[in-house]
Amino acid sequence: MNSRERVLAVFDHRVPDKVPCWCGASVEFWQKAKKQLRLDDEGLRLRFRDDFRRVFAEYAGPGFPLKFPNAKSRTIFGIERDGIGFGQPLSHPLADATIADVEKYPWPDPAWMDVSKIKAAAQAHNGQFAILGGDWSPFWHDAIDLVGMENLYLKMYSEPEVVDAILKRMVDYYFEVSKNIFDAASDVIDIFFMGNDYGSQLGPLMSPDMFDRFMAPHQKRLCDLGHSYGLKTQLHCCGGFYELIPSLIDAGVDGVHAVQPSCRGMDLSRLKSEFGDKMVFNGAIDSHHTLMEKDAAGVKEDTRKVLDIMMPGRGYIAGASHDTILEETPVENVLAMFDAVNEYGVYS
Repeated sequence: MNSRERVLAVFDHRVPDKVPCWCGASVEFWQKAKKQLRLDDEGLRLRFRDDFRRVFAEYAGPGFPLKFPNAKSRTIFGIERDGIGFGQPLSHPLADATIADVEKYPWPDPAWMDVSKIKAAAQAHNGQFAILGGDWSPFWHDAIDLVGMENLYLKMYSEPEVVDAILKRMVDYYFEVSKNIFDAASDVIDIFFMGNDYGSQLGPLMSPDMFDRFMAPHQKRLCDLGHSYGLKTQLHCCGGFYELIPSLIDAGVDGVHAVQPSCRGMDLSRLKSEFGDKMVFNGAIDSHHTLMEKDAAGVKEDTRKVLDIMMPGRGYIAGASHDTILEETPVENVLAMFDAVNEYGVYS
C-alpha cells in the first residue's frame, strides 16, 4: 500500500499493511530537525514516514491595520493577539453583545480565502499521500476570543440566543470557505481536517448536555458538508474528552486527533474497547512523559506498548499525543518513535 491507501483503509476500518504515521510539529522543532538531519521539508516528512500532506487556502482579503500597539497577529474575526505562540486575545468585542450587535459585527467574507491553488498543490503529491483539506474551523476558540471564556459560559445559561447567533455567524463563514475549497478540489482531497479543543487535562470543558446544545450541531454541520463531498472527517481535539466521544460520533466525526493518554478519561484500552469500531484514533504516544523525558530506548518501548493496545481491530494512526511537537523534544526521540512504528506496527 502507498500512504494514501494505508490511511483510507484505516478510516474505512479495514486492515492496512501497517499502522500509518502522522507527524505534526512546531516550526521551531521542524527547523531544528531539518538542520540536525540535513534534510529539506519533504525529506524530513519522508524520514518521519508521515503518511499525510495538507493543502491550504490562502488569505487574499483586505489588509487591516492593528489597533493595539503590542498586537502581533489578527484573527479572521478581527481579534488581535499578543504573547507566546498564538498568544492571547487583547479584547473581547462581543462580550456584552446583543443579537443586534452580533448582526452588525463586521464578519469576514468567505471570498477572502483564495482556493485557486489548492488543487494543483494536492495533485503535486501524485496520489501517494492522504490529503488533508478544508478550513480549520475553530469556532469554539473563536467564540472564546469574541466573548471571553468565563463570560461565554455564563451566556450559555443567561443569553443562549446570543451564543447561538455568534456561533452561527462563525460557522456560516467556515462552512462557505470549506465548501469553496471542496468545490475546487474535493476530488483530490481525502480528509476534512478541523480543530476545536473541547478538553482539558482534567476532562471536557463543558458537560455533554451543554456540548450537545451548543457545539454538536455546528460540528455536525461541518461533518455533513465533508461527507457530502465523499470525504472523511477528522477533528483535532486536545485534552480529555471521553464523555463527549458519543456526541462526536453522532455528529459525524470519523477520527479524532491527537489522543492524549495523560488526560483524565483518555485511557487507551478503554477508548479502544468502547469506540474503536466507530472512531479512528490518531496520536496516543505521550509527547511529554515519553518523547521529552525518556531516551530513545524508552521511547521505542513506550511506542510498542501503545501499538499493542491500539493496533488490534484496526482504526489507529500513530503519532505524538500533541500535534505540535515542541522544540525541546529531542529529534532522536521522534525518530525512535516513528522507527518503532515501522518495526512493530506491521499487520500480519
